[in-house]
Amino acid sequence: MSRAFDIVVVGAGPAGLAAATAAAGAGRKVAVLDDNPHVGGQIWRAGAGKSAADRVRDRSVAAFEASGAALFAGCQVVDAVPGALQAWVGAEQRLESFEFESLILATGARERFLPFPGWTLPGVFGAGGLQALVRGGYDVRGKRVVVAGTGPLLLAVAAHLKQDGAEIVAIAEQAPMSQLAGFATSLLSRPGKVLQGMRLRAELSGVPYRTGWVTAVNGSESVTGVRLGDGSRTWDERCDLLACGFHLVPNTELASLLGCRVTETGVEVNAEQQTSVKGVYCAGEPTGVAGVDAASVQGRIAGLIAAGQAAAAAGLYSQRDAEARFGRAMSRAFALRPEVLKLAAADTIVCRCEDVRLGQLQEKMMPRRGWTDAKLQTRCGMGPCQGRICGPALEALFGWRNASVRPPLFPIPIAALCSLPPQDETSILEPQEISR
Repeated sequence: MSRAFDIVVVGAGPAGLAAATAAAGAGRKVAVLDDNPHVGGQIWRAGAGKSAADRVRDRSVAAFEASGAALFAGCQVVDAVPGALQAWVGAEQRLESFEFESLILATGARERFLPFPGWTLPGVFGAGGLQALVRGGYDVRGKRVVVAGTGPLLLAVAAHLKQDGAEIVAIAEQAPMSQLAGFATSLLSRPGKVLQGMRLRAELSGVPYRTGWVTAVNGSESVTGVRLGDGSRTWDERCDLLACGFHLVPNTELASLLGCRVTETGVEVNAEQQTSVKGVYCAGEPTGVAGVDAASVQGRIAGLIAAGQAAAAAGLYSQRDAEARFGRAMSRAFALRPEVLKLAAADTIVCRCEDVRLGQLQEKMMPRRGWTDAKLQTRCGMGPCQGRICGPALEALFGWRNASVRPPLFPIPIAALCSLPPQDETSILEPQEISR
């Protein structure tokens, strides 16, 4: 089945909703594709609530629903060619094609994981992952939880888990407090951000918040505690669950597949959120992690530009640039310290899908020359997640970046691929030429 639209937006988080609402409001025929059953993306997954953030979400969702844009939930984009996307509709077990004149990528970000002894034990979760599970019904009432890693997400996750009945044992932030103090000072000109942080800290009154990081997880069958360190001493905290994450990583795989220029910080865009590929725009975390406010204003700019409303979009540039400065300051404040990149031992699993251990990647007799070489020798990054978990870890540990993104972007049944129209010889050979 094939559908045609003026503008297709991939992602129904803050950036995608803002882009679709703006473009549909300008009279364009808009489709939004998202692999989740409901709008909101990872950050707004919770649904309606009473906090200020929930009210922003409710207003954004209501505006989107009133805009006339079409939502295709449960659609996972697995391939892309100029002018069309292939999406896997899981509920119906079939591929569907979406044709477009303009495309807006609002694919969000995911948590960065770093390997340390015990990180694969049951009871170790990504910070945002545990929050999502709780929102889906996972019961944490009475459970002792340590929240560790880096980034503003730690406080938000800890506050939500506490609201849901968990006992937050400690919050361990790897960034030095002196560094965070400088970041906090820079926020004085942004009272909204300061107030948000103060509210979260008030909700976590009595919970220790200190410099530290997980050096190992205690337990054999599941988590019984964690060992924390701060560079000068180590200590143990008894807990049932560990929520751990080292900031966020932009989801740039679809942009790379389309041929968009991607740098170390994300998808490269110009002032109009236009990528290096004509007719393809990008907004939100894929351009660089900067938070909800940045994602929303970038999405609105992208939607207006794609709809031909350049004058209206220009009025938002100063706000967008201010949010970008905040994002850069946040990245500096929560930069990874060298110690957390040296936690894994030789027998620590780095690639969970293929059970590849750090020692296999540090083979002294046959040094790995990069991720492609590591794949050939160990299958690292070749499992079902296709390097989404181990990839950012490998980049942090070794400086390796994935040089080849190929369809399908997510695993789908072979039968679905066999049902596609045959490709000519040029299109079949092109990915192989790129990989060399």
